Amino acid sequence: MLDSTATSIILNGDRYPLHSDTPLAELLERLNMRRGRVAVEINREIVPKANYDVTIVRAGDHVEIINFVGGG
Repeated sequence: MLDSTATSIILNGDRYPLHSDTPLAELLERLNMRRGRVAVEINREIVPKANYDVTIVRAGDHVEIINFVGGG
C-alpha cells in the first residue's frame, strides 16, 4: 500500500509508486532494464530511444515497457 506522500504511475497495468517526476532512463535503471532491449510507450505514445534521457515520467502516467529477449 502506498503511503500518503507517494504518488504512482500505472506500469504495465499495475500501480507502481513514484515519489516525484522521474526521467525515463532512471526508471529503467530502477527496474534493472537495459535501454537497448526495451520499447517504451507513455500514455499511448511510443518514446524514441534517443529521448529516454529527456522524457519525464509523471504521476498518473500510463507506462508500458516491452523487454525484448533473444533466443534460438
